[in-house]
Amino acid sequence: MTQSFSQLAAQIPNDLPQPMLVIGMAETAVGLGAGVHRALQSRYPQAMYWMSTRHSLGTPLFARFEEEHSHASSHLLHWPLDESLKQQLLATKTLVLVDDEASTGKTFINLTKALQDAGLQHIERIVAATLTDWSGDALHQALGNTAQTVSLLSGSYQWQANPNVPPPDMPQVNSVAQGDWQPNLALDWGRLGVINHRHTLANKVSVTKGQKVLLLGTSEYVWRSFLLAEDLEQQGAEVYFASTTRSPIAIGHAIKSARAFSDNYGLGIANFSYNVNPNDFDKIIICSETPVAMMDSSLVTVLNAQVIVDD
Repeated sequence: MTQSFSQLAAQIPNDLPQPMLVIGMAETAVGLGAGVHRALQSRYPQAMYWMSTRHSLGTPLFARFEEEHSHASSHLLHWPLDESLKQQLLATKTLVLVDDEASTGKTFINLTKALQDAGLQHIERIVAATLTDWSGDALHQALGNTAQTVSLLSGSYQWQANPNVPPPDMPQVNSVAQGDWQPNLALDWGRLGVINHRHTLANKVSVTKGQKVLLLGTSEYVWRSFLLAEDLEQQGAEVYFASTTRSPIAIGHAIKSARAFSDNYGLGIANFSYNVNPNDFDKIIICSETPVAMMDSSLVTVLNAQVIVDD
């Protein structure tokens, strides 16, 4: 994963105008965005990281945009609370938009328009960074010479409908409500904008050398979980990292197993974990920004997991 951050960041030019704003796209790319931001800071130390979210924080919104093809289409962007970050946001000259994949490029186009409509009037360059890009030259065609796309893998595909196969019954997970979770804004790691990432899970758990450990982030709470995974690897454990998600994925190909359970934000929607066999690990640690009591006890029990909370 660290290699992916570095390889994507290395494709982003050196001469981009500043201030730079790096945006990670909820849900699946908020950790990827943070990793690319961290890798970029060797060249752009004052770059700001900001993530879209599907959780209302109860604070003012800067913009809202749609990912129309998604299982959960609505994205929220909250105003930073720090005045200096507000001013840096409004002065942004370079946008680096990070997502796991681009199908048509339309989400990036929607986001750029939403940001400009909300007040970002000084944008000179736009770079979309993805793991996989199937969008062709869509961003450049829509936004002009200021925009470019970088990716680890690119190509094209075509779909042919099979009338004998009915469409899947998709769970309803398109919620941007606050739910029962009361966010601690002082512990924010990206929804309100950050320059430097804080590691707040350090020393929350210990492992032994050679122990096979799975670190499991939850929903959008993945970056600090990943930082802890890096720590545990340095302690000598054999560490694997994954996250729960609201994304429904069919079994097949790389997806060998799936487990559904209730979300830990009190939204009443389904969440999922994939390819997690508790027998494969000596220890499973679930990292959460919500209280332990909000975690589905059936998931904790079946994984025989330890839950640690960012507090």
